[in-house]
Amino acid sequence: MDERIITNHELKEDTFEGTIRPDSIDEYIGQTDVKDNLSIFIKAANMREEPLDHVLLYGPPGLGKTTLAYIIANELGHNIKTTSGPAIEKSGDLAAILSTLEPGDVLFIDEIHRIPRYIEEILYSAMEDFTLDIIVGNDASSRNIRIDLPPFTLVGATTRVGDLTGPLRDRFGIIDKLNFYTVDELKQIVLRTSRVMDAETTEEAAIELAKRSRGTPRIANRLFRRVRDFALVQGNGIIDANITKHALDKLKVDEYGLDDTDYNLLMAIIQRFNGGPVGIDALASSIGEEVSTIEDMYEPYLLQNGFLKRSSRGRIVTDKTYKYLGIEK
Repeated sequence: MDERIITNHELKEDTFEGTIRPDSIDEYIGQTDVKDNLSIFIKAANMREEPLDHVLLYGPPGLGKTTLAYIIANELGHNIKTTSGPAIEKSGDLAAILSTLEPGDVLFIDEIHRIPRYIEEILYSAMEDFTLDIIVGNDASSRNIRIDLPPFTLVGATTRVGDLTGPLRDRFGIIDKLNFYTVDELKQIVLRTSRVMDAETTEEAAIELAKRSRGTPRIANRLFRRVRDFALVQGNGIIDANITKHALDKLKVDEYGLDDTDYNLLMAIIQRFNGGPVGIDALASSIGEEVSTIEDMYEPYLLQNGFLKRSSRGRIVTDKTYKYLGIEK
């Protein structure tokens, strides 16, 4: 099965994001409140010559959490080390990462909610006291070793802030939620990407791309690259409104950014459950998807844009969806 082009999760082809990533807060488009507050906190930390408080960034995938982590490191003037929750399987993995940090460095942990609980407990002292307590050996021969760490800033990113334990969440001094982007913000991102990639793009084309990008920069940049291919092969190389609409129609991404997967989910609720309410487990089973996939990849945008709503009894298709799909309620 082919990967959805409009999935907000990272694909292999998205490695190009690193080449177009802004380096400073001033270059970062969108998330104005988060950006403005972080700018003040970073400047204050630099003035005090202290590490920035630990930062937790949460929200749907593709909204710029990783980019912000790199910007934080750049603005602090220190290096960044990156890892992910699933990659830290034992205490030695965590010790190996922490022992490479220099004073003031930033440690970025993506999917931090997936760190094993016993590893999380070891992380507490590292975050609070900049020490690492680990047990080596087995049974009677085991002993505790304390390792002093340099002051550092942990930046954690998660799509599921509710899955973090209270003790871990409480150790972050700065907690920010990233929201979906507006069409105007995404237009600015598309135009910036076009300049970086030296691909002439009209404002009308950038707006069309922005409208179909599900409020997500990662999707906007991915669609931009696909449209650029159509412009090169079937046009004159310039990304204008006509070639953009043609390309996105060929890619089956409609004017709301919905694709066949979205239609299938909405139609399943309408046809099999009379429009809802339907429990998430029953819905997942009926369309052959994992509950977490629906909650992370499909629902956030559909809820945000009024195609779905949630009640205590389950998911419900809205009047907007019936009208959009041309179905009598």
